[in-house]
Amino acid sequence: MSTQDLSHSVAPSSSPPSVTAKLINGGVAGLVGVTCVFPIDLAKTRLQNQHGKDIYKGMIDCLMKTARAEGFLGMYRGAAVNLTLVTPEKAIKLAANDFFRQLLMEDELQRNLKMEMLAGCGAGMCQVVVTCPMEMLKIQLQDAGRLVCQGSASAPSSSRSYTAGSASTHKRPSATLIAWELLCTQGLAGLYKGLGATLLRDIPFSIIYFPLFANLNNLGFNERTGKASFAHSFMSGCVAGSVAAVAVTPLDVLKTRIQTLKKGLGEDTYSGITNCARKLWIQEGPSAFMKGAGCRALVIAPLFGIAQGVYFIGIGERILKCFE
Repeated sequence: MSTQDLSHSVAPSSSPPSVTAKLINGGVAGLVGVTCVFPIDLAKTRLQNQHGKDIYKGMIDCLMKTARAEGFLGMYRGAAVNLTLVTPEKAIKLAANDFFRQLLMEDELQRNLKMEMLAGCGAGMCQVVVTCPMEMLKIQLQDAGRLVCQGSASAPSSSRSYTAGSASTHKRPSATLIAWELLCTQGLAGLYKGLGATLLRDIPFSIIYFPLFANLNNLGFNERTGKASFAHSFMSGCVAGSVAAVAVTPLDVLKTRIQTLKKGLGEDTYSGITNCARKLWIQEGPSAFMKGAGCRALVIAPLFGIAQGVYFIGIGERILKCFE
């Protein structure tokens, strides 16, 4: 989320938040947001990886079956990876967006849609340094329960990059083990599998989200207070996040399929983005590209709403004052 736009949520009498405060706000927002919406994100991953409709009929059905089979904590598989890496991811994204806005826009108070889109593009490109390996590990952990529920065998050895037990043994893989085996067998490239698909998803998302939020938020700008109201900024973040999330869902589906290492019986492996898109279109039809769209909207909207709340309260500034 654009720190320049988020700074409008700070009280008028306050000075603009420092870079350190912005990074703290982004990290706290990420941690709180991930904790709140992670089960929905898990449902999204399992629905996107589902070939057909044999296991889960929708998000609610997926969450109910997950809770029944794996317990409450089963809905948080892979959350530790996200919670560990979400702070550096947000820090990179926020810092990069600030940097590109200052580089491209002479007067940031004036709206310049093209420059805002370019700044968002730059932020999306920079964040994949952390996003790609984070999503890679998270997806393996999130999808493990689906394979157990399906009762399927592991993928052929050519696509099997970790050996923490098969579905039949019900042994849960760990992020550390998966990362270690990927590094040993494929090197650093193993953790960056699906990098192209991640870029194709994150760059359009940032291009859509940042300018859309900035312009929606500007509609509620109050000259007397010098900012939009909290409710207006909150809704602007939710709307912009939902629109961007749904718009890039087809690319998120491709990324999820490509990054999933273990496959169930009869499930395809993919050699790249084009191969994945072609097989998805032929075998599952156009609707398969929108799998999990509702879940993505329900995940992204609260994440950006929570981020607005964190910036409005000024948690980063309050923390820094404690050390003064």
